[in-house]
Amino acid sequence: MKLTFIDWSIVAAYFLFNLAIGFYYRARAGKNMGEFFLGGRNIPWWLAGTSMVATTFAADTPLAVTGMVARNGVAGNWLWWNFVASGMLTVFLFARLWRRSGVMTDVEFAEIRYSGKPAAFLRGFRAVYLGIPINCIILGWVNLAMVKILMLILGITKIQALVVVLAMIAVTSLISTLAGLWGVLVTDLFQFVIKMSMVIVLAVAAVGAVGGIDQMKNKLTAIDHAKGLASGGAGSVLSFVPDLNSAWMPMITFLVYISVNWWATWYPGAEPGGGGFIAQRMFSAKDERHSLLATLWFNIAHYALRPWPWILVGLASIILYPNLGDPETGYIRVMIDYLPPSLRGLMVAAFAAAFMSTIGTQLNWGASYLVNDVYRRFLKPNETDKHYVSVSQWSTVLLTVISAVITFYMTSISGAWKLLIITGAGTGTVLILRWYWWRINAWSEVSAMATAFVVSIALQTSFGLSSDDPVQFAKIMLITVGITTVVWLAVTLITGPEPNEILVSFYRKVRPAVTFWKPIARLAPDVPVSHDFGWNLLDWFCGCLLIYGSLFGIGKLILKESETGILFLTVALVAGGVIYWDLSRRGWSSVME
Repeated sequence: MKLTFIDWSIVAAYFLFNLAIGFYYRARAGKNMGEFFLGGRNIPWWLAGTSMVATTFAADTPLAVTGMVARNGVAGNWLWWNFVASGMLTVFLFARLWRRSGVMTDVEFAEIRYSGKPAAFLRGFRAVYLGIPINCIILGWVNLAMVKILMLILGITKIQALVVVLAMIAVTSLISTLAGLWGVLVTDLFQFVIKMSMVIVLAVAAVGAVGGIDQMKNKLTAIDHAKGLASGGAGSVLSFVPDLNSAWMPMITFLVYISVNWWATWYPGAEPGGGGFIAQRMFSAKDERHSLLATLWFNIAHYALRPWPWILVGLASIILYPNLGDPETGYIRVMIDYLPPSLRGLMVAAFAAAFMSTIGTQLNWGASYLVNDVYRRFLKPNETDKHYVSVSQWSTVLLTVISAVITFYMTSISGAWKLLIITGAGTGTVLILRWYWWRINAWSEVSAMATAFVVSIALQTSFGLSSDDPVQFAKIMLITVGITTVVWLAVTLITGPEPNEILVSFYRKVRPAVTFWKPIARLAPDVPVSHDFGWNLLDWFCGCLLIYGSLFGIGKLILKESETGILFLTVALVAGGVIYWDLSRRGWSSVME
């Protein structure tokens, strides 16, 4: 794709504006670690939530969605749509609790919920494990996607593209080290506006390239008929529900996704019970109300509002490039071939924005683990804030270098996704119940993590099950979750509970629903008893209806199936009304005004 002087000027202006934001927030970020990593815990819900959306809108995301649609139709998105239920759990059952906890990172939680050496080990291990290998794998696949994009756009080699990516990482790292979380959040907001605007423009161009919505549907129907499928029915490219007799999503696999995967598996951005950079944004919110509303806005935008521009480009790419060896590249090819030349510079800037928003968050989040939960906790506990901020900046540089090395050797983005899903299977239950059941202890988490990792690896190596095969993937998930659950429950009951003073302190600070904390609640009669668990579950259910109703309703309206679309949107509106009524009943609606 040929870029003009004006295109390069737009890209340069984009980078300069981001750097200006970094320098603007430099003084504020340098005050202390609370400012550097949490923005002084004074972030409004709309900014925190938008930052979550921007972070999950990486350079690899539209490519991944295009590949899913090209291979398996609209229903291919169930590979990530199944996490809606997990996201809604975070909104209504955990956001407020996380904010009340007062911790700086989610792994610091271990030492306010548990005690002694097991708690310290759990905190340190998870900080290193999540902060370096897991975080750098995520950074690696985001980098790899950007490398693929640059190779196609600029017509350069992988090494050359990696050099460009490293330069972009250097700019992002500079912003992150200078400005801390405030700089990351404000650049996220700016970047989200750019990239969301441009993906909509590209979707319009893609639909126009195939002759409009009606022609697109007709051509996809012809493709369905050529494959022996009924238009809009099970197995159709346009179907919102997968064909449960298909090779890629048989019934057992689909049932695992919608009934097990979302609560049993740890996965970045959709952790059961919240965690990672999502938790960081909840900690940074002004109060627990802003924390809840931030995660609610994130889930609505992430699942209901954002996917359709990507999906439309994916559908168009099926028609325009029917025999692509790598379907994910269809997104870039549509951009190269059909985007108006006057908008190419903005589109390149949009991809840079998608890349940098994710990189900026991952660097800041990973550094928070290394500094707060390893360096300050175990190595240098009595240094000044200035010293810790300086170490945070160097930790950001370290993560940048490691992620670049991983990118060079990584070949598969989807392979990295599956690795994280499989090795985290079975741990989700503990991460959920540690808030709501007093009997969970540190050994519960340790045994769950160790068992899930060992069992999942053994099933793939010693027993020959492959996560690339849908049925075998489902078997790996079910076996790993089953064995892990049995092990951690047995360990929990065999080992003793945490000391009463730790449990009472946690109960006073977090105030979880009393249902499974009654023995501890009796030791703290002065703490107001919370009986809102049932109402939170109702909000969770309505939240799922809100997301799916909006997602499918918008899709049906775009595809000119108005009656069905209006029906779905009506369901979403009613569900949203119930949520608003409940929040208003609790006196929370004013925060949205």
